[in-house]
Amino acid sequence: MSEPLDAQPIGAFLDALASDAPAPGGGSVAALAGAMAAGLVSMVCALTVGKKQFAAIEDEVRGVHARSEALRHEFQHLAAKDIEVFGRLSAAYKLPRTTEADAATRQAAIQQVTRQATEVPLRIAQAAASILPLCTALAPRVSRLVVSDVGVAAVLARAAVQSAILNIEINLSGLEDQLFTRETRAQVEDLTIGLSEETEGIIAIVRSRISQ
Repeated sequence: MSEPLDAQPIGAFLDALASDAPAPGGGSVAALAGAMAAGLVSMVCALTVGKKQFAAIEDEVRGVHARSEALRHEFQHLAAKDIEVFGRLSAAYKLPRTTEADAATRQAAIQQVTRQATEVPLRIAQAAASILPLCTALAPRVSRLVVSDVGVAAVLARAAVQSAILNIEINLSGLEDQLFTRETRAQVEDLTIGLSEETEGIIAIVRSRISQ
């Protein structure tokens, strides 16, 4: 996995994911789920812009497209960042602890990198949650032929949020910084409020339009 993540064939990534290597793991998978959701939103926008029947919403769709593309690139960066931080965390756990000074240095390093390992999936969850309003804007208005892709994007975005939260929780469990832990948990709670309802609302619109 020395090749940059975004330069790897999907098969190589999946092979590495299925191997006994601990990274890539759940964090980078959450980010890639978000990237795929954003990519679907971008695809729907690209298939809408320039069509006469959607001229009235073209400016809005262009705005959605710009946002989804920014998110897609952010997810790709975060997927690679998750792998990088995990590598640093593994290295911290391997630091010597022969003396009390060694043990203290090791523990401080673990705590520092564990905080970073919490911040990355938090950013993934926040980015994934921001895909849902884009889906809400598109679902009632784009072509019926691509509305199912909007629904898939919404489902993937919710999965990315929930998956990232699991990675946040496992890292918080090892942190001693109680203030950071409380603040992070509060941000996670904010992200989950209305998440399922928003996703189900999008899916309801998608299914309604599919059955027309």
